[in-house]
Amino acid sequence: MRPAIFDASTLRQHLRRHKIADLGELQQVLGTETPLTVFRKLKQLDYRASYTHRGRFYTLAEIARFDDRGLWSHQAVWFSRFGTLLATVEAFVNRSSNGYYASELADELHAEVHEPLRHLVQQRRLSRMEIEGQYLYTAIDTPQRQNQTLARRSAEGVPLAVRSEALQLSPDELKAAILLFYGLLDEQQRRLFAGLESMRLGHGGDTLLSDFLGLDVHTVARGRQQLLDRDVIGGRMRRAGGGRTPTEKKRPT
Repeated sequence: MRPAIFDASTLRQHLRRHKIADLGELQQVLGTETPLTVFRKLKQLDYRASYTHRGRFYTLAEIARFDDRGLWSHQAVWFSRFGTLLATVEAFVNRSSNGYYASELADELHAEVHEPLRHLVQQRRLSRMEIEGQYLYTAIDTPQRQNQTLARRSAEGVPLAVRSEALQLSPDELKAAILLFYGLLDEQQRRLFAGLESMRLGHGGDTLLSDFLGLDVHTVARGRQQLLDRDVIGGRMRRAGGGRTPTEKKRPT
């Protein structure tokens, strides 16, 4: 008996007509009970598998109209230019200017992302850090991770080391209160306040406080250094030996 001959063009015609199809449907169209036969024919057609619905839907590259994010959907089934859900999650986090919280990324991708994020962190392909009680997922590359973290903290509006939820305030209310208080300070107090909060934030604090308070970044750094040196005008914190060397007055002869 001659072996059955399966024609890939049959799958192409069906997908062009219906745009997407699952494996069972393609087996029926091709007239085979063997999934491997379908995959062999799909490879001839430059196909794409969905990243939602456990990857069980298929389309052709020529059908998918990916948007600027690299996504395309049909009948609530989502496809990605990057391939699998794991690869898509990694690409989105790496391309983001300020990283992603899991809930944000789930909304963006229309898919559950906690498991892919966990795998990517374990495999050291992504990094994460806790901000305001949530994990922010960022690139693994150190400079890019730092830039994403700084951008996120700046975007959230209140870079100070105070948790608004602990005070039962919204970020906007806390920001307004801080700026009102800051406006009451004199020049030295503003500089020292910025320097103190920069130390509490750690790496990148000078830039964050500079953006938030409208100060030159060098002014923030100066305030931080003054506090570390205990070199504060007013006589209350200046350490012995700080400031100018006193000039001894000459006694009249």
